Parts: sequence; C-alpha cells; structure tokens
Amino acid sequence: MRRIKGDGVELAVYERGGGPARPVVLLVHGYPDDHRIWDRVAEHLSGRFHVVTYDVRGAGASDRPRGREPYAFAHLLADLRAVIDAVSPGRPVHLAGHDWGSIQGWEAVCTMPERFVSFTSIGGPCLDHAGHWFREAGRAQTVRQLLASWYIGFFRLPLLPELFWRSGLGGRLLALAAGHRPSSRHDAVAGLGLYRANIRPRTRHPLERRTTVPVQVVVPIRDAYVTPDLAEAARRRIPGAGIRRFDAPHWMPETHPGPLARLIAEHAEHAEHAERAERAGRAAAGERSTG
Repeated sequence: MRRIKGDGVELAVYERGGGPARPVVLLVHGYPDDHRIWDRVAEHLSGRFHVVTYDVRGAGASDRPRGREPYAFAHLLADLRAVIDAVSPGRPVHLAGHDWGSIQGWEAVCTMPERFVSFTSIGGPCLDHAGHWFREAGRAQTVRQLLASWYIGFFRLPLLPELFWRSGLGGRLLALAAGHRPSSRHDAVAGLGLYRANIRPRTRHPLERRTTVPVQVVVPIRDAYVTPDLAEAARRRIPGAGIRRFDAPHWMPETHPGPLARLIAEHAEHAEHAERAERAGRAAAGERSTG
C-alpha cells in the first residue's frame, strides 16, 4: 500500500501484478465497501495486467472528510486523476467500477475520456442517464426501480441514516438481505455524503452524458438495487455500449470474481487491440501523406 495525495485528502492505493509497463486496470469500489471488494477479481487479473485498487475518500485507509460537499463529483474525479497520474503517468488506463465506483466512473469517462482505454460498469448507472431514463421509461419500469432504490431517499435524511449504521442495525440488515456487510460502520456513515452531494442535482437536472471510450455494461440480473432496465439505460446515449447480462446479485465482484475478471479482461484486450490498430492506421496515413 502507498499513500497518494488526492484533492485535499490522502488516498490508500494498492497495486499488484506486473509493473506499470503492462496495461493498467484500475478497479474502483462502491458503497459501503472499500478496495477489498475487488481482491479476488484483482487476483484473476494480475497475471495479465498491472492491477490498481484504492480506497475512495471516506473509506478504508483513505482520509475521511466530514459532511456532504467533500463527496461531490468534482472531488471524486480529482482523486481519480491523482491516482491515474501516480500509477500510469502519461498513459490512459482501463477502468472498471462497481456501484458508486461505477457511478463516478461514468462521470469520469464522459468528462475526461482521454484518460481511459476502456470502461466496464457494474451495478451503478450514470446518474444523468438515470435522470433521463426516469422521464422516458414506462410507469411499470419506473415503479420497479423506485421500489428497488427506496434506500436512496432514506440515506438523504438527516441523522437517521447515521444512527442506522452506527448502531450496527444497518450492517445486520444488509447481511440478512444480501449476505454482505459494510467494510466498516465509519465507512458507511462517511459515504452517505455520496448520496447527499450528487443524487438530487443529476436526477432533477440531468446532463447529456456521452463518451468515446469503449464501454461495457455488466448487468447482474439479480441485482436488488438496480433493475436491468435502468442498468441498460446507457444504450440510448452510448449506442456502442456492450451489454453483458449475467446471473449474479449486486455484489458480483465478491460473488463471481472469476467470470467478472474474464469480462473485464476481454473488454480491455479488445479495446487495446482496437487502439493499436487505430494508431497503426494513423501512422500509415501519415506516411502516405508525406510520401
């Protein structure tokens, strides 16, 4: 583990596999987790890639600022840029995100696409795509998703969500409902800022988010929180996005690490091959024009 200076915070960064000369795969965790949710996926990927994980602000061994504003997208993306600069200076990376790691991943590939070779999204839609989807979807689809994401409104309330996690009740209920526990009570409390800082602005006034980065959306069809209809909302604004449905629950990095690693690797290798072919084509065209 090494510590990297982010946007006013220090971030705990973990690396495995070959040196940075190999293609870099950056795995970003969600809520209420830390980098360890990716450990088994990283083991599968480390034979072919330089694999990087980190604790996002508010989680694990990274700094844990208080309040809502420090968890806004602007700060999350500044942290992400700092990690990329440290682990892959001057070279774009392959990005995969789960849950809030995927949500911030969408923001990243749509606003700074030059930093990424590919993006794999798991269990976390682009908030702007979601905002448009709620306006465009049928009533039955909307109701199913609202029932699945009931907790978002709760997490945005004052005080009660903090008590929910600090008392241990949140961890027990999550374990009973999903067989999963938060990385820690402190992480669960701090990460509430993600919901409070970002959900309302983007769902009420969604932006048009598009990207040139090759995107793969892995859809765990037993996801209790993101319905397949919402997960696949990217199709409308990213027509080239590949959709991979998989029989898995929300926490797929934990329950199906091998198959998920294979999907990430295949997408990354395909994007690497396409990028090399494009560079070769540009070089050949340049030679012809100068000849």
